[in-house]
Amino acid sequence: MSLFSQWTGIAEMDRTPEENNAFWKEYFDIETLAYKKILARKEDFYEDKLNAVAQEFEMTPVVFMGFMDGINSSLESEYNLDKMKEGSKVLLKVDFDKLYYNMLEAKAKWLYTLDEWDDILTDEQRRDIRERWRTDKQAVSNKIGRNSPCPCGSGKKYKKCCGMNK
Repeated sequence: MSLFSQWTGIAEMDRTPEENNAFWKEYFDIETLAYKKILARKEDFYEDKLNAVAQEFEMTPVVFMGFMDGINSSLESEYNLDKMKEGSKVLLKVDFDKLYYNMLEAKAKWLYTLDEWDDILTDEQRRDIRERWRTDKQAVSNKIGRNSPCPCGSGKKYKKCCGMNK
């Protein structure tokens, strides 16, 4: 069984609501410390075997796979998590713009508000990423309103032209 499958099994395990809250609180505390370390190192990326990098973050290799699942899409090169083993080479070369965007997407306020971001992205850069994230989330409708001009170009309202029989 792969490390990632083991993580998925642990993460999806049936627990009482209290146990589930305790499990995720503990994980999020560990995750927060890992992100603080990554942000503090800036361009000095972590590179080693998976078990060694996990040890640097004070995680077991299985818990580290949960962390990798969260950060994977923010890396310059994504990994196939199912194929990773303890001896697999890991390079945590982070695209910080993507990471900040993905933290917004995950609604992980405890991560995108870390003080360590101050040395990585300026307030203006973070504001631009937040604006892009909001824009990406806006719903766009292709529906033509009854009183809108008809798309055929006749100059009539849609309801009096192409939409008459609908």
